[in-house]
Amino acid sequence: MASGAPRRAIIIGGSIGGLFAALFLRRQGWDATVFERVPTPLASRGAGIITHPELRAILERLGLDAERDFGVAVEERVTLGADGRVIGSFPCAQVATSWDRLFRMLRAAFPDECYRHAAELSAIEQHPDGVRAIFADGRQAAGDLLIGADGVRSMVRHLLAPEIAPVYAGYVAWRGLLAESAVAPDIFGRFSFCLPPGEQMLGYPVAGENNDLRPGHRRFNFVWYRPADEAGALPDLLTDARGQTHSLSIPPPLIRPEVTASMREAARRTLAPIFANVVAATALPFLQPIYDLESTRIAWDRVALLGDAAFVVRPHVGAGVTKAAEDAASLAAALANAPGLPAALERYQSERLPAGRRLLRRGRHLGAYMQAQQSTDEERQAAARHHTPAAVMTETALLDF
Repeated sequence: MASGAPRRAIIIGGSIGGLFAALFLRRQGWDATVFERVPTPLASRGAGIITHPELRAILERLGLDAERDFGVAVEERVTLGADGRVIGSFPCAQVATSWDRLFRMLRAAFPDECYRHAAELSAIEQHPDGVRAIFADGRQAAGDLLIGADGVRSMVRHLLAPEIAPVYAGYVAWRGLLAESAVAPDIFGRFSFCLPPGEQMLGYPVAGENNDLRPGHRRFNFVWYRPADEAGALPDLLTDARGQTHSLSIPPPLIRPEVTASMREAARRTLAPIFANVVAATALPFLQPIYDLESTRIAWDRVALLGDAAFVVRPHVGAGVTKAAEDAASLAAALANAPGLPAALERYQSERLPAGRRLLRRGRHLGAYMQAQQSTDEERQAAARHHTPAAVMTETALLDF
């Protein structure tokens, strides 16, 4: 590379974490290109996001407006009993947005010509002067730095540390979105919980399609956590009508009708009626097995991991997107302030490994009582604490712990 030419960053993964990294590096003068495995534009994941001040501060640092039309304000949390009555409440002002809203905001700020689709990574070559990404179709990209922001199934992580893999937590989440008009007003404007034995249902409002925030046009996002043992129940949930058992997750259209029907019947038996109605009215709920993933290192010579490629934290913490943003900000700061690339990546790793471990441990504590079984004293103690309405309302999706 000629003297004075911009440093080149290869970013594997074109979702939220990859875009955060790309935008930070471009602001520092890097030539950053994003390579996304999926051949078509990324579609909405149907997921709600509870935002935090840390996330909004990072968006503002990137010059993005995190205040105007960002989401739906929620002022209170409530817990419903099995009969639907409110059995607990907690004032808690937050803004709920959607994966789609945040992704579109970041994607609109990144130039199209630097975003490549259908780029499936197959190999990485590192050498003293740079790094090269080799893709399945024969394309190659050379740069000074490669960032793995390719999620829980990270090929970057697999190539460099194949021993690091997701570990099933012992329970799954059923998720869905429903039109505001189909949800009882009693819960739509709140962050609401229901706590059947060993389970947790929660829901909150998010924007409608195309970030529509008009009353009556918004949507309700729900997440229902249920135990499922790894040897029997989980493989059955992940097996489609053709008998193929999927790894890690299953596309919603492939979930067997009898599995969905059984889930709806369980909702009718165990959830507050308002939540059972939400489940019954959701046309295509999707299934998310819950995993932990802990990396022992997140930097190698000219390669760094961030977001879910580095750590997968259980959703109860509400920190997945915020963590990805903070990873990207930390990496960019290290690259700007350290004397060279090795020192920068070492600084990044020393900052973000402890942060990832702290969030991982927090997620394990919050989710312990929903596991199919608790095998350690720590898990049993966490399960005893984190199943009461007061603990759930005051600790879920809050970062001040």
